[in-house]
Amino acid sequence: MAPCPEHRPARSFATMRVIAALLLREMSTRYGKTPGGYIWSIIEPLAAIMVLSIGFALILRTPPIGTSFMLFYATGYMPYGMFNTVANMVGRSISFSKPLLQYPAVTWVDAVLARFLLNSLTSTFITLILITVILVLSDTQAVLDMIPILRAGLLALLLAFGVGVLNCAISGLFPLWEVIWSVITRPLFIASGVFFLYDDMPQLAREILWYNPLIHVIGEFRSGFYPMYIVDYVNNLFVLSVALVSLVMGLVLLGRYHREILIR
Repeated sequence: MAPCPEHRPARSFATMRVIAALLLREMSTRYGKTPGGYIWSIIEPLAAIMVLSIGFALILRTPPIGTSFMLFYATGYMPYGMFNTVANMVGRSISFSKPLLQYPAVTWVDAVLARFLLNSLTSTFITLILITVILVLSDTQAVLDMIPILRAGLLALLLAFGVGVLNCAISGLFPLWEVIWSVITRPLFIASGVFFLYDDMPQLAREILWYNPLIHVIGEFRSGFYPMYIVDYVNNLFVLSVALVSLVMGLVLLGRYHREILIR
């Protein structure tokens, strides 16, 4: 017998309340116990970008594009940071909320959505602040094109969501996967185009790196800050396909094996 229509709004409202409670719990856990809280989330990437800028300024006369080292590395570091942070946090959703998932009112979907929403909003907010600060500090006359910037940010978050959900399922079934994934992705920071332009790489390297979705995301993001930078290699449909395939696979695995994951 189908559920009564009047029960659906009540269930939806209960789900929203659970997600909101999980959001508040994670905010207090991650930022409430640290002096400065969210301030450190802004200082850390800003310090990393400044160190990169100073280090490469001592070696190179000018950045690969434009005149500001800080802006160039920020346009690579920030979309990469959005993906990495959100994917890692979503990947640990069930392990983080496992005690609460013993209650019938809290489901694995609530835990995943709560972590994704909080970290997506936090990463977006930090990116906006840092880009604004860097534009002011570097005193560049950049003419921003917001469409590719927003498109790249959305793709970075969708990719992070898909990869995070898939990793959440795999690491729940095989705990060693979390260590393997961290080893596999260590070169990703270098191979995603944070330090260089895809166009400047040798032909063989371009053919291999093209299959890294973050190359496309960072290229799209940078094109919004550098109007003269033509990104013919960027394929947003490829990034979207990787994100959706990863998400579907992760959801299928979690839907099938979430009980086994919870009792491990």
